[in-house]
Amino acid sequence: MNASATAATLLPLEQLPRTPASDVKRLGWRGLMKALRSNGRLLVTNHNEPQAVIIPVEMYDALVQIVGQSEARSESVLAGLRASYDERLALLQEKSAADRLRASVRGRVRLGGKVTKAGSGR
Repeated sequence: MNASATAATLLPLEQLPRTPASDVKRLGWRGLMKALRSNGRLLVTNHNEPQAVIIPVEMYDALVQIVGQSEARSESVLAGLRASYDERLALLQEKSAADRLRASVRGRVRLGGKVTKAGSGR
């Protein structure tokens, strides 16, 4: 089972096949594994409250892969953001940064067109 197929087969708790904890005790290990093979996953309840989800090892492995890939993508995006931030910070820390900022503030602004009142929608 590949990771994307596993992600597509994940169901919300309310849609999972349920079994009370008392049945788990009654079924024993072999009965539990048989129920798991026939249902693919099993929600164990205690007094009708969800307590645990039992899934096959293949599904667990696929979920671990999905999480790992997601973490790798997130780390890659964060690394790009860090690099961009570091570049901009380096520009601000240059000795000439203050002079460049003052010059841009002192300079005249050329508005190449008609200026409208902010929020007027025109």
